[in-house]
Amino acid sequence: MENKANPFATILNFRDVAEVVNTTIGTTYLKTGLLYRGARPDEASPEDRKRLVNDYGIRDVIDLRTKTEHIQQAEKRDARIKSSAAVPQTNNQVAEPLKIPGVTYHEINFNGNAFSKMLINKLTWSEFGRLVWLMARGYRLDAIKILSPHMRAAGLVGLAKDSLDVCTKEVYQVFAVLAESGNWPVMLHCTQGKDRTGLTVMLVLILLGVPREAIEKDYLVSEPNLLSEKEERMKEIESIGLTEHFASCPPELVPEVLNHITEKYGSVEKYLLGVGVTTEMQETIKTMLLNGTDASTM
Repeated sequence: MENKANPFATILNFRDVAEVVNTTIGTTYLKTGLLYRGARPDEASPEDRKRLVNDYGIRDVIDLRTKTEHIQQAEKRDARIKSSAAVPQTNNQVAEPLKIPGVTYHEINFNGNAFSKMLINKLTWSEFGRLVWLMARGYRLDAIKILSPHMRAAGLVGLAKDSLDVCTKEVYQVFAVLAESGNWPVMLHCTQGKDRTGLTVMLVLILLGVPREAIEKDYLVSEPNLLSEKEERMKEIESIGLTEHFASCPPELVPEVLNHITEKYGSVEKYLLGVGVTTEMQETIKTMLLNGTDASTM
């Protein structure tokens, strides 16, 4: 799969979702310049941060990461600042905050309490006891290792379907942001902009009636887009007991998610209604993103 040149030097996996969809199906089905996705922009250079606001007009950012990921990102930034004598940086680069001034952030822990409880319910009593013991002593990564066999058993496809079933509060929170027209243009991201971001964007595209091949293209392109940091990412993945599978984009994921929604909920509209996303909210998002002329002919 081709990897379209990233417009940013310091933000991985960034793209305009509508451009991918429109290019794939050969028509301007969606309005461009509104819905962006990518990896975390925390490490973006001052120039790229300005471009996000000035060139792309991004007003709101939906951050789907966990508290642990935020802590790890802050620690990485602190480490870079401490090494600034060895790696020359300007005063502005050292002082740059993680959040971009002038942008509204919506921190939605997509793998929050419901997701954690779902995984914990898969544990044996002895595994649960060790998990509690490790968490109480602050050994978060060691605690996650206890969950990793169950995550490996589910795989990315299973975890995506589980997320749809249990992360209903978080799905609602994402769509509540998207249903406010004043929040656009908006960027969704997690750490790599691949799994949680991929699933939420997938829900939006299904709601918009985007053909499956275009949804698949938008999901699958993340894998080549992230090759440059795969080696570093694999160290993190392996440190919590996961495998290379979790650095990939399984081609069966999109059709499996589509089938899961249809078979269990009837349609994405019914699924969203069930999590609290009203018909009015759904229609607002459609109005924001659908290009009326071409959409009516699909």
